[in-house]
Amino acid sequence: MGKLYERIDARLRAFIEDQPVFFTASAPLSGDGHVNLSPKGRAGTLVVIDELNLAYLDFGGSHAETIAHLRENGRITLMWCAFSGPPKILRVHGTGEPVFRDDRRWEELVKLFGDADGPAARAIVLVRAERVSDSCGFAVPFMAYEEERTLHAEYFGRKTDEEFAAYCEGKEYVGQSVDGLPALPLPVPLRES
Repeated sequence: MGKLYERIDARLRAFIEDQPVFFTASAPLSGDGHVNLSPKGRAGTLVVIDELNLAYLDFGGSHAETIAHLRENGRITLMWCAFSGPPKILRVHGTGEPVFRDDRRWEELVKLFGDADGPAARAIVLVRAERVSDSCGFAVPFMAYEEERTLHAEYFGRKTDEEFAAYCEGKEYVGQSVDGLPALPLPVPLRES
């Protein structure tokens, strides 16, 4: 049923790009720390860079657990489920690195996302695949995709860069994780105009 792949080939890339939602999973090294699982889904916010590298935009609006875990240990898993068409679950286990707004690589990397970039983009998460595998997905239900939710983009689209930075500083688990790990460096650097 399941298969292990050496790389993200054209067929797997098409599957990834066709899915309207994906999930990220990460965890701290501490055995009593909190495992984090997050849905991601704004259109255009995930790109397959090449056969072993992906990137996604990390937006403000909630905690920064994934960023904290990546800063501590770099472990991350991405997962896609086929909610329509043939059943499939695809996982990419790998290492990740958050790239923040003040990183010299930011300007070039953010161009990969075109119009999906937005004022609430606080990091770009680079993921290097170490294990790519699929499984059957026979128990994943059929679900119909209706449309993108625009609330997040609209809400943060009304904020200036300074207001967004203040918003991040006011959130309890943005500068550090629920387990006390360093997360998003504060204050959030302003975007270049």
